[in-house]
Amino acid sequence: MTTFDRLLEPITVGGLTLPNRLLMTPMGTELGTLDGRSTPAEAAYYAARATGGTGLVMTGINFVSGTFDPIAPGLARIDTDEHTPGIRAIADAVHAAGGLLALQLTMGLGRNNQYCQSQGMEPRSSSDNTWFFDPTVMCKPLSVDEIGQIIKDTGEAARRAAEAGVDMIDVHGHTGYLVDQFMSACWNRRTDQYGGSVENRCRFAAEVVAAIKQSAPGLPVSFRISVNHRFAGGRTFEETQLIVKELERVGVDLLICDDGSYEAMDYVFPPYYLGDDCMASAAESVKAVVSIPVVACGNITPANGESILARGGADMIGIGRGLIADPDIIVKIEAGRPDRIRPCIRCNQLCTGNAFNGKAIGCAVNPQVAHELDRLITPAATPKRIAVVGAGPAGLEVARVAGLRGHTVDVYEREDRIGGVLFPAATPDFKRELHKMIDWWAGELAELPSVTLHLSHPIVASSAELDTADEIIVATGSEPVVPAIDGIDKPIVMGVIQAHTGATPGHRVVVCGGGLSGSDLALELAEAGHEVTIVEMLEQIAGDMIFLNRTSLLRSLDEHHVTVLTCRRVVRVNDSSVVVLGPDGESTLACDTVVAAFGVRPANKLGAELTARGLRVHPVGDCTEPRKVGDAINDAYELALAL
Repeated sequence: MTTFDRLLEPITVGGLTLPNRLLMTPMGTELGTLDGRSTPAEAAYYAARATGGTGLVMTGINFVSGTFDPIAPGLARIDTDEHTPGIRAIADAVHAAGGLLALQLTMGLGRNNQYCQSQGMEPRSSSDNTWFFDPTVMCKPLSVDEIGQIIKDTGEAARRAAEAGVDMIDVHGHTGYLVDQFMSACWNRRTDQYGGSVENRCRFAAEVVAAIKQSAPGLPVSFRISVNHRFAGGRTFEETQLIVKELERVGVDLLICDDGSYEAMDYVFPPYYLGDDCMASAAESVKAVVSIPVVACGNITPANGESILARGGADMIGIGRGLIADPDIIVKIEAGRPDRIRPCIRCNQLCTGNAFNGKAIGCAVNPQVAHELDRLITPAATPKRIAVVGAGPAGLEVARVAGLRGHTVDVYEREDRIGGVLFPAATPDFKRELHKMIDWWAGELAELPSVTLHLSHPIVASSAELDTADEIIVATGSEPVVPAIDGIDKPIVMGVIQAHTGATPGHRVVVCGGGLSGSDLALELAEAGHEVTIVEMLEQIAGDMIFLNRTSLLRSLDEHHVTVLTCRRVVRVNDSSVVVLGPDGESTLACDTVVAAFGVRPANKLGAELTARGLRVHPVGDCTEPRKVGDAINDAYELALAL
């Protein structure tokens, strides 16, 4: 069993002693006002991570200026003195919880600022680079005087941060944002003092660090850097190792190392396809060439973080989305209960997905995120007997929260296991965090004496078990759509769930349907050595996925030689082939197995029958409308609070 001796060990960074080696990596919250001021909800969000024992809580980006880089409504700012009280409220809340706060400052997004057109501004950069969101638009290079103004604005922002009481300041220097554009040869073609040599390309970053240190004396300065941009022509470690040495020379106290860029966006917010520790090599390579502390991040679990620290791959571990999913990581480790840490399933649905859509941060597995002040689990005024039909994500979450509130809960599941649709979905190795989520619910319910699980126990409308229930929760999930296709009932055909749970597909597999379930199964089979083709009637597969995840999925499918046929409709299944109709007419795909992945529909029959009996029924989850797992969990949480 992992002991976490290294993770729990204190560390001193630039004179500031941290109680342990867990750092909450920065992520925007969208919890502020339209003019970028912090709110009590945001302060409570950060304070919860401090209460959970995190060694250093770091905020998402705070713009130091909007003069040359547009600041979209709702994004955090520290460009005026009027914004200082909000930052002070966060610092006070974190300190009151016993934590330490780092504030991330951004000098701008440069060519990656998506709001230029909507805000009526010209995109700016280190050189005349293309604007990421429209390569036909060229960025105007910042002049030396304009660079000087940004440096001055950074110093003013650092002064405000110090006045607000923060403990460390982080420089937003990764992902190809403005500072990165200056440091990187691929984006910096200047011939003045800010271009050319490594020292010159780092001059902007060096002056940023100097301005912070001058305006906020005594505060350590961290720097987040992309070690490998992960695209052809982007920066690799050979260039980065010279840059990090220069950053150490100019006074940076801590390096937070990751990979990625907008050209490889999935590495910025790595989905489950990238697996564990997908950027640990970034920190390890940097640690070999600098003497200041280095932070590793990127799909790192606490146990894996302990291993990285133990082998000397980093000095600290950065966890972002994992601390969104469970703010109490350190508290649970210190209590000897690391098994009770709620896992991040790396879906990006309500954290990153919300941020990219201008919505407040949320979490698929932790419905209290951004609602630390109002979604509190409190004792029920009148304890009730509650029957939950279905032990999928929605049913399990209702049972957990209702049990915590003091209700007596009986959960009835027709299968011999819990998890519902998560169980078959979790069979690919790249989705193993879903299995951990099922295990987490099992552990939580096992500690609630008022909750009883009844497995292999189907419920019908006339079941006597429901007669004594005060409330009935129907969480029966969804059922496969089986279209009327000639030959769909042939032995060659199996469903997605069958393919995940014991059926043996042949070598050549045609997956009919390119939604998330079909695409993930195709990747799983291809990784296992099958020859796989996806047939999809729409113009693209996995069209409803968040683009970060889809980027990884498409690359992985390509790497494993999965054939993707879009704009094609399955018209017939033969004994050893599938006939599809596409733009060029009919074609026949020889195969050994056909997987039906045509989608799902609500399994709402039981709910309708119980309602017809006059019973008090609350449908929740996919039986109301098939959506993402995070929607089911959040809806179930709110339902349980209302019981």
